[in-house]
Amino acid sequence: MQALILAAGYATRLYPLTENTPKPLLKVGHKAIIEHILDQLEKVAGITQANVVTNDKFHLAFANWAKTIKSSLKIRIINDNTKNNEDRLGAVGDIQFVLEKENITDDLLVIAGDNLFGFDLADFVRFFENKNAPVVAFHDLKDKNKVKGKYGVGIVQGSKLINFEEKPLNPKSSLASTFCYLFPKNLLSRIGSYAKEGKLDNGGDLIRWLVNTNEIHAFVFDEHWFDVGSFESLEEAQKVYRI
Repeated sequence: MQALILAAGYATRLYPLTENTPKPLLKVGHKAIIEHILDQLEKVAGITQANVVTNDKFHLAFANWAKTIKSSLKIRIINDNTKNNEDRLGAVGDIQFVLEKENITDDLLVIAGDNLFGFDLADFVRFFENKNAPVVAFHDLKDKNKVKGKYGVGIVQGSKLINFEEKPLNPKSSLASTFCYLFPKNLLSRIGSYAKEGKLDNGGDLIRWLVNTNEIHAFVFDEHWFDVGSFESLEEAQKVYRI
């Protein structure tokens, strides 16, 4: 199994904090956001390498950061060669870029580089191994109004994902997608097929497309979760991760 951390965004909503610093390298508590993710990855037996895909603007920042990190994982920094927010590849585009560039043929754990979560990633992987099918992590916000127009929303029967809505105005559940996916190796070619249709930006749209033809399961958790995309969410995360 390999891990892929998506860190190729430009985080313009957090300017000036992210004008010269990539969002995953912003400190929350005593360490960078991406280091919290690495801590979780290190708990998972079988993962030996973390691929971090970034852009040309921030490639050097990540390369320099990687030289300072002590980790049991091999960290590989990959430049998707985009230079600004207008020519970015998008989430699905970056997944496909790394799959092709690195010739990945293993099960693939994909995590957005601005994700901070309280569940144990090793539990997530065990759930995937038990289901032997793609898995998406969902945070139960307990209130449909809290997901309305903001997040991808999962509709489940048991643990099976039967539908996925991208930022619905009338959500059918309170399960918010967290952009933590685990794809079995035999599904990776399907991502390539989707990417060839030119749909490269939104990971939620990929899940919605896959759920129509593949059995996908939902890993639902109640622990904390922050999608660090605004000053408000960053401030809330700081409260939880404060030393």
